[in-house]
Amino acid sequence: MSGTSEKAQSIYVTGLRNQHAVENQAIELLERQIGRLENYPEMADRMRKHVAESKDQARRLEELLGQFGTTESGIKDTMMSFMGNVAALAHTPASDEVIKNTFANFAFEHFEIAAYKSLLTLADLTGHSAAETALRQSLAEEEAMAAWINDHLAETTRTFVSRSEAGVTAGR
Repeated sequence: MSGTSEKAQSIYVTGLRNQHAVENQAIELLERQIGRLENYPEMADRMRKHVAESKDQARRLEELLGQFGTTESGIKDTMMSFMGNVAALAHTPASDEVIKNTFANFAFEHFEIAAYKSLLTLADLTGHSAAETALRQSLAEEEAMAAWINDHLAETTRTFVSRSEAGVTAGR
């Protein structure tokens, strides 16, 4: 393997580890938010589905890392899980918590979309064609979640305003 290929593989494996940590962050973030969405049942249901998808994505990343004889980074996973908890708590005191979380989730999904697109490019550069199916599946799931948020943004905003005008706690 040439120096460039070795460097590309190192970057790729680091990217897989990083994305595994991001999936852990997503799981923590969404699980925290779901607990505060009893007045937004459709959103809570979609987020539960995405938590399950994120767990599958993490598992797929573990399998890809195993093909390189390595595993996820426990330190990165722990730090990103912690950051997911902090991020979820950051909007809790805000009167418009559900709106702020929706914006943050939309941005987070696009971050993950970019990460999976980059991982697909790295898999191609390193000749790791065995990863394509798993990475494309994860990418499609992230794109679907981003599309769902986009498609429901106006409805979420209207529901939030309606509930606020009725004196219902906005974050719940």
